[in-house]
Amino acid sequence: MIRRLLVAPLVAAVLPSLSLAAQRPDSLPLKTTRSVDFTTSEGTWMSLDVSPDGQTIVFELLGDLYTMPVTGGEAKRITAGPAFDSQPRYSPDGKTIVFLSDRSGSENVWLCDAEGSNPRALTKGDKNLYASPEWTPDGQYVVASKTSMPIGSVYEIWLYHKDGGSGVSLTKDDKGPAPGPPGRGTQNNALGAAFGPDGRYLWYARHRGGFGYNLDLPEWELAIYDRRTGKVFPQTDLYGSAMRPVLSPDGRWLVYATRYDAETGLRLRNLSSGDERWLVYPVQRDDQESRFTRDLLPGSSFTPDSRALVVSYGGKIWRVDVPSGQAAPIPFTVKVHQDLGPLVRFETRVDTGDVLVKQIRDASPSPDGRRLAFSALDKLYVMDLPAGTPRRVTSDGVHEQVPAWSPDGQWIAYVTWTDQGGYVQKIRADGRAKGQRLTPDPAFYDHPVWSPDGQRIVVIKGPRGPRVAEHFGPGYELDWLPAAGGAPTRITPIAGGGRPQFSRDTSRIYLYEANEGLVSVRYDGTDRRVHIKVTGFTPNFAPNPEPFPADEILIAPDSGRVLATSSNYVYLVTLPLVGATPPAINVADTAAAPFPVHRLTRVGGDFIGWAPDGKTVYWSVGRSFFRYSPTLGDSLAKAKARADSIRADSLKQATKEKPDSAGKARVDSLAKLPAYEGERIDVAIRVSRDVPRGSVVLRGARIVSMKGDELIEKGDLVVTDNRIGCVAATCAAPAGARVIDVAGKTIIPGLIDIHAHPWPTWGIHETEVWKYLANLAWGVTTTRDPQTATTDVLTYADQVETGDLLGPRIYHTGPGVFGAFLEENWTSLDDVRNTLKRYSEFYHTHTIKQYMAGNRKQRQWVIMAAKELGLMPTIEGGLDFKMNQTVQLDGYPGSEHAFPIMPLYSDAVQLAAQSGITYTPTLLVSYGGPFSENYFYERYDIHDNPKIRRFIPHEEIDQRAERRPWFRENQYVFPRIAASAAAVLRAGGNVGMGCHGQLDGLGCHWELWAMTGGGMTPREALRVGTMDGAYGIGMDKDLGSLEPGKLADLIVLDANPLEDIHNTEKIRYVMKNGRLYEGETLDEIWPRSRPLPRMWWWDQEPKGVK
Repeated sequence: MIRRLLVAPLVAAVLPSLSLAAQRPDSLPLKTTRSVDFTTSEGTWMSLDVSPDGQTIVFELLGDLYTMPVTGGEAKRITAGPAFDSQPRYSPDGKTIVFLSDRSGSENVWLCDAEGSNPRALTKGDKNLYASPEWTPDGQYVVASKTSMPIGSVYEIWLYHKDGGSGVSLTKDDKGPAPGPPGRGTQNNALGAAFGPDGRYLWYARHRGGFGYNLDLPEWELAIYDRRTGKVFPQTDLYGSAMRPVLSPDGRWLVYATRYDAETGLRLRNLSSGDERWLVYPVQRDDQESRFTRDLLPGSSFTPDSRALVVSYGGKIWRVDVPSGQAAPIPFTVKVHQDLGPLVRFETRVDTGDVLVKQIRDASPSPDGRRLAFSALDKLYVMDLPAGTPRRVTSDGVHEQVPAWSPDGQWIAYVTWTDQGGYVQKIRADGRAKGQRLTPDPAFYDHPVWSPDGQRIVVIKGPRGPRVAEHFGPGYELDWLPAAGGAPTRITPIAGGGRPQFSRDTSRIYLYEANEGLVSVRYDGTDRRVHIKVTGFTPNFAPNPEPFPADEILIAPDSGRVLATSSNYVYLVTLPLVGATPPAINVADTAAAPFPVHRLTRVGGDFIGWAPDGKTVYWSVGRSFFRYSPTLGDSLAKAKARADSIRADSLKQATKEKPDSAGKARVDSLAKLPAYEGERIDVAIRVSRDVPRGSVVLRGARIVSMKGDELIEKGDLVVTDNRIGCVAATCAAPAGARVIDVAGKTIIPGLIDIHAHPWPTWGIHETEVWKYLANLAWGVTTTRDPQTATTDVLTYADQVETGDLLGPRIYHTGPGVFGAFLEENWTSLDDVRNTLKRYSEFYHTHTIKQYMAGNRKQRQWVIMAAKELGLMPTIEGGLDFKMNQTVQLDGYPGSEHAFPIMPLYSDAVQLAAQSGITYTPTLLVSYGGPFSENYFYERYDIHDNPKIRRFIPHEEIDQRAERRPWFRENQYVFPRIAASAAAVLRAGGNVGMGCHGQLDGLGCHWELWAMTGGGMTPREALRVGTMDGAYGIGMDKDLGSLEPGKLADLIVLDANPLEDIHNTEKIRYVMKNGRLYEGETLDEIWPRSRPLPRMWWWDQEPKGVK
């Protein structure tokens, strides 16, 4: 145990250094350390424009702007640096280029001179995204699509004067009928603004609401906006949608994109007659099934004489004659130079030795503050504070969770759980007697709490069966029972799982219900009152955003304050008496709250509570317990406020041309003052790790080791304990080893799923996790979950390591780091450091998931803080190819989900390969088109598969297999995505396998098979599913290949996957960590002979159903 008072300086520095003073406040903070250099004659998603004199083309490539003669040649870079510049358009006089750039830290509309000099921002702000800027014909204004809803991607077209101003939205009131996915809002998206010679009419593409998945067409239509009347008029009605209008300078022609079958083409309309024809087909695949952050198609341009369209597709730039449609390439070469941030990748060794438990749950101090009760590994522990040794209070084999002290501190109530149900129990706190069962019948129980007089226990109760089946309702109620034991009495039905609580008014029971707030009732359920509603961050992706309700609210014993958690932080909130309408307090901006609100934590907190006397609050993070005195905190806060006032005056003096030495000394002394953060107590529980003992020889198999191209056609593999000892044509058997004949079989490494979501039940934990079993049965021996939503995984992962649960290795990022996008108002690198310390110091994760956590500057803060703290961040791809490329430039080592732009050409392939990022396309949930899981469900009937039925509950099977959407085969995009992934792999890049939890176990084989659908060879696909995945999570020293010294994770197959990748499913044995299991049953056959215990779902079939 470590007990310490956290100390942080009030003032980090006194005088800025010259370098910091000289640094532009709007510049990107990340320092580059690497570079990528190559020459290409291809480009991916190149928006371009032709100068008004018809002599020059400006275009974008990998975040820089280039110019070249309209006839082609070597391109000249006119913007450079770490910023991502895109979508250039010439002004009508040809002297100025408008473009998009994130050089200020967030994307804005910028102007520069035609040769790239004199860049200046046209728009300001740090929470917006833009698309498709365009000039009005008179050159006085710029229009651009703008969204402040990065996830919803509902763009409005804004009008800005070239000389400045905040601009005005032209289309915010456009809510007329338009195509789009249901349930995504009523506001219309507006993209691709275009003008002909008449500046009155603005053409654009519109679409109802935000983005969606597995979409039906049409999704977009063309419309014109009358700048004189403000009215909008639809102009198309096509099944394939209509997008990206381009008008000829003479006003005669309109070109737009539409989908025909599975490809995108350009249509040509004569604006005089209305006649249409195909101009060119196919072209670049549109982005209408994504988030269209770079518009729906790259920008193109008519030549000034209106006789040709200059457009990019197929990785090239083309001159297309109008109206004939004859296309001729405009050759170009680009010498690419990109400066990159350091690759933040760390090697991580698999833990050995005893397991240091990573999480204590529901920790609660005794009424006298001298002892701490908590659950660890779902067992009940008590320890003396502050530095006692944790000891188990029971020796039972059931789960024991949510301890609650009796008011006299003599007893601890808790709940138990198995697949047969649970009970409320109590035990003497000294552990000198066996636990007493208080409830007569099994049910689901949670959050017991003693009444202040110690005579009753109030608890949440729910039905056993649904909870076993992982359902969270309905049927929950608030009950009370005598503290001595007896049948529960219902107080009131409840909607969910809030925690019962008491104040000094012992006649009332308080409960938090998120939709209403903190409520209270009497013991008979009457006189229901709402006391306070606490909310936090307002999401920016909902059609009608409302702030998130607090995660939890607990009333103080004196009823004058509440403790609340929101966005991982703990807040102390004043609770005033205001009459019939309860106060609503938003803690996202504490300064704007109507009553005092204090944030108590810098890194966050879970499992909050009040001491009975109300003088102390507490919480836990990981295996650390914290106590905080609000009274002391309040007094120090007042002292800090006074110090801040002095500091402000002193800094004014200290930064004068001749610094005042007295003022500087006063600031220096303030820097040494501590900021009160409470008492931290680290709890250390060590438990033996499950490691088998003995040696086994797998003899005579074909061994695909994944050590380079190694293939042993007939060989032996020796495992001693949990490590591989020999892989060769012939291996000597260690003394006493068991020899298993696997002649004719093929051995491959265990599969590594680095984008898994095997989420088990949260709160009261399962005793067996079917998702873990299914993955292991299909040979997935390692998973990395990049977004666990809760911290329950800390306990589940430890239970796998100790052998209490059977499953693959469970690695994870912990809950996603949503940052400024969803949760936390980051304003500095220090803010981000504090957030990430939650993961490095308390959750002890090696990787994190940066989940679209803000603008470019904030995302760079994440990578900088991660490097300092030794964390490997991966990112949510977010259907945003622009962001996908910026994280490669910034040194992120992982990217989750497919790049929605397809195909990738040599520029994007080289950047992805040379950046060092691990690209995990998760083909089962393909971005940019229908999910490929639908493809496999259409072709493989899993419903009656006996292995599926053994490892997956029937209801889960029905949800996946009974009724599904259908898509014609040519609509699937996974072969296109896989082809790009193969290109990255062959260029020296790294590609990971991510199965996304769509169908635990078998789904990973579908993911591998889908990889070969894009041209990967079976060996390449196996590399993706093994060695590349291990490299992607930094564990390739221990995992990913069959080599001496590595951990013994492998699959024995009945058929050769190098001949047919579908043979990966033909599993005879699975070995994980040296234990060998039958593939069909998960019965252990080495070193123990032990059948898999019966699972609860095996007995759920109606009579007579087989």
